[in-house]
Amino acid sequence: MYHTNFVHLHVHSHYSILDGAAPIKSILDLARRFRMPSIALTDHGNMFGIIEFYQGALKRGIKPILGFEAYLAPKGRHERTGHRNNPNYHLILLATDLKGYKNLVKLSTLGYTQGFYYRPRIDWELLEAHHEGLIALSSCLHGEIPWKLMKGEDEEAIKASRRYQDLFGKDRFYLEIQNHGLSEEIADCRTSKACQPCSNQRNLSCCDQ
Repeated sequence: MYHTNFVHLHVHSHYSILDGAAPIKSILDLARRFRMPSIALTDHGNMFGIIEFYQGALKRGIKPILGFEAYLAPKGRHERTGHRNNPNYHLILLATDLKGYKNLVKLSTLGYTQGFYYRPRIDWELLEAHHEGLIALSSCLHGEIPWKLMKGEDEEAIKASRRYQDLFGKDRFYLEIQNHGLSEEIADCRTSKACQPCSNQRNLSCCDQ
């Protein structure tokens, strides 16, 4: 059977409160309709839909990729001063194996039990402790790297890309490019403001979302 050569790795369902609207069934039905061999689920800060997603994907002959979009607290998960002055960075995390899945569950749980402040948050300390078996994507414009690039902080963005690459490894950290009609998101790795400086400096790969 012919399959498309494109796989969505950044997907929000209605379990992403105030951000996603699509039921998991609809997501999987569309994936099957477009003959996608695989698809990820990366809801904001939680894995509430993972079982439904996993079982539904297998039923439709689709390989499920399990993950979530983490909220990363730059000053630490215990810092709770000024929501607007201390924004959370987004980071896509995807499991590659059972160890990675267990680390996803751990991180998601700790985001609620230790880091919750407006949102379930993790921090760099938790990432260092629970990054095995995970692939990371730099996320949307609220990811640390694109956020700093949009503010003109190219050197800080390059430092951040180096930190992620050193933690996850060159083959497990990717710069994410998107195109929702915004000039900042033009999905071309050669011209995108959201990845060009870092990809040139660190020889990083980009994934088109």
